[in-house]
Amino acid sequence: MSLYWRIFGLNAVVLGSATALLLWAPVTVSVPVLLTEAVILVGGLVVMLVANAALLRVGLTPLDRVTRLMTTVDLLRPGQRLPVRGGGEVAELVSTFNAMLERLEGERAASSARAILAQEGERRRIAQELHDEVGQSMTAVLLALKRASDEASQPLREELLQAQEITRDSLDEVRRLVRRLRPGVLDDLGLVSAVTSLTTEFATHTGLHVVRRFDPDLPSLDHESELVIYRVAQEGLTNAARHAEARQVEVALRGGAKRVVLEVADDGRGIGAAREGAGLRGMRERALLIGATLDVWSPDEASATGTGTRIRLTVPAVRKQS
Repeated sequence: MSLYWRIFGLNAVVLGSATALLLWAPVTVSVPVLLTEAVILVGGLVVMLVANAALLRVGLTPLDRVTRLMTTVDLLRPGQRLPVRGGGEVAELVSTFNAMLERLEGERAASSARAILAQEGERRRIAQELHDEVGQSMTAVLLALKRASDEASQPLREELLQAQEITRDSLDEVRRLVRRLRPGVLDDLGLVSAVTSLTTEFATHTGLHVVRRFDPDLPSLDHESELVIYRVAQEGLTNAARHAEARQVEVALRGGAKRVVLEVADDGRGIGAAREGAGLRGMRERALLIGATLDVWSPDEASATGTGTRIRLTVPAVRKQS
């Protein structure tokens, strides 16, 4: 039944019931209207309006469910659908809305994949240029300063040695940036070694205590999934250092028969009701890229401070590509 005929039928039932009561009920209307007759008529009108409102509420409930989902739907949390019940225009509307959500989720996932792949390509290009151009130039400057300091007199030698130290520190910083942009250890030694190197470097530069809990035998993953796990761990550690005011961070890699789970937990102030920033949304987009599930929460949502933040990435295990 179409929505038009559904509403028409509901109103017809109410008006027909009111007419039947007027026809067969022992009620008369005098001129002028008596007080008791006016009370009965007003009471009948109120009953008729309440019944009409209740029936319309039942008939338009599917539209309310569609409206609520429209206001809360998030394409970075796929799978939100409305149940299709009955037939007619309302069921067709719900089915069309579900199909639209599925199409938008697919398009969002495809566009996110293109953007992330382009971003990784740009990171590789910048890392390569830093390594080949800036790194080699600074190495040449370091060697030139070494030769000059060996031949210089004592007062000048001290200044040249100081310049050497500054250049060496800058070269180390460039190499650290290269490793962050392009985790070569991930390609060479695998996921566990890459995350171990990441956490060690993070603890060295931030001073936070990092606890690692890695299962010895993790299921095989393709390179794309390993890269997503690495980037999510990297972003989780960065958020803990910049925003959480944490003292300790725990990074865990756990494996199952068909999945690998990454968990990053800190003892900071928690996320509370704050809106997700670009970092968390970037992690969700990466998770969508490989069909993974990302959960972010604070263990004690009622507390304002000291709750900590938990990030859990669940990645389906697949055969590792050679």
